Amino acid sequence: MGTAMTEVPVREGAHRKPIHLAAHFPGVNHNTVWSDPAARSQVEFDSFVYLARAAERAKFDFFFLAEGLRLREHLGRIHDLDVVGRPDTFTVLSALAAVTDRIGLAGTINTTFNEPFDVARQFATLDHLSAGRAAWNMVTSSDAFTGENFRRGGFLAHADRYHRADEFITVARKFWEGWQRGEIVHHGAQFDVRGAAPLPPSPQGRPVLLQAGDSGEGRDFAAAQADAIFTRHGSLESGRAFYADVKRRAADRGRNPEHLKVFPGAAAVIGDTPEEAQEKARDIRRRQVSPQTALNFLEQVWGRELQSYDPDGPLPDVEPVYEAKAVQGRVLHADPREIVAAYRSRAEAGGLSIRELVIELNTRPQFVGTAHQVADEIDTFIQADAADGFILVPHLTPTGLDEFIDGVVPLLQERGAFRTEYEGTTVREHLGLPLPEETAAQRAG
Repeated sequence: MGTAMTEVPVREGAHRKPIHLAAHFPGVNHNTVWSDPAARSQVEFDSFVYLARAAERAKFDFFFLAEGLRLREHLGRIHDLDVVGRPDTFTVLSALAAVTDRIGLAGTINTTFNEPFDVARQFATLDHLSAGRAAWNMVTSSDAFTGENFRRGGFLAHADRYHRADEFITVARKFWEGWQRGEIVHHGAQFDVRGAAPLPPSPQGRPVLLQAGDSGEGRDFAAAQADAIFTRHGSLESGRAFYADVKRRAADRGRNPEHLKVFPGAAAVIGDTPEEAQEKARDIRRRQVSPQTALNFLEQVWGRELQSYDPDGPLPDVEPVYEAKAVQGRVLHADPREIVAAYRSRAEAGGLSIRELVIELNTRPQFVGTAHQVADEIDTFIQADAADGFILVPHLTPTGLDEFIDGVVPLLQERGAFRTEYEGTTVREHLGLPLPEETAAQRAG
């Protein structure tokens, strides 16, 4: 990710911040190298068990699942990367609770196409089954294509997605915290609810709340509701700016900024020498973005079939079809004509082919080097307040973190930057977060 040219103050000795680490199950995306002979299923339970247990052996804070509520369609057919399917999050995490002991279990569940009571009960159940290891990555959607799977279809305007999410979490909290309150009543713009809490508080009070979103709305939502926020920032400078911004937003809402953890997503490529690591990283990027993947990516923006173009040649000379949508289930947040103009400018400036451009656009922030170099760089990011931890995204299912776990984690442990044993039993304790106020008051009383 690169810190060599940046001089920043870092914490040392007794003031050193602890590093938090999480493992992202690869799932279905262009970051996974499915062509590798070592790649295994992302549906079979053994794959989930392998990565979760590997992360637990390394004392990671949590295991993380993404979510997809509808298979994407590309030019009228199911997208190639989705044909293997998308298992249900709660089912997988509940099963993993039985074969792990300490690692947190975080799942992505949508606030647009669900109801607060159902989700509150499901997460409360997972929290009890796992003895306090449940975490919820709260996401929103305004995708009408995905909404067709649900009764209300694409009813939610893009501008309203966080209004619904905020009220959704408010109602869910009432169900989690209402065991001793009796009747729960809520009247709002999105929900009109009268009921009772289905379960008592778990060992950690309620599930830990996570949120992914770099927009201003997303940052405000995290500052108000979340215990941790996911982000994508590849440089120390941008990471420090984001970190300072979300911590300030939390403080402005009367919260302790230390109770909102910042987790950039990142990949790690380890080699015996720096040169070997760089070569491995280049090879992985080219295998992640095959010629077919590169053309498919452009078709999502151009809105038309582009298979006649050479992936190793220049960008298409045709204009995008503005009203068309080549891929259903993926939202473009700008006019396709503006996106195409930006792509052409970038390709021209760098002399990039179609495939080279797509590789640049889709390369996840990553640590590349020897195990010692990667450990140094991760520790620098944490101590310089560019992050509180990292969600590591492997390129291979399910063994992609093995080199990091075997090579980098022991070095972080040797320098006292990462735990050698779990000190608590809940994900809240792993993250250094306090009990919710109501739970703490009940137990003190």
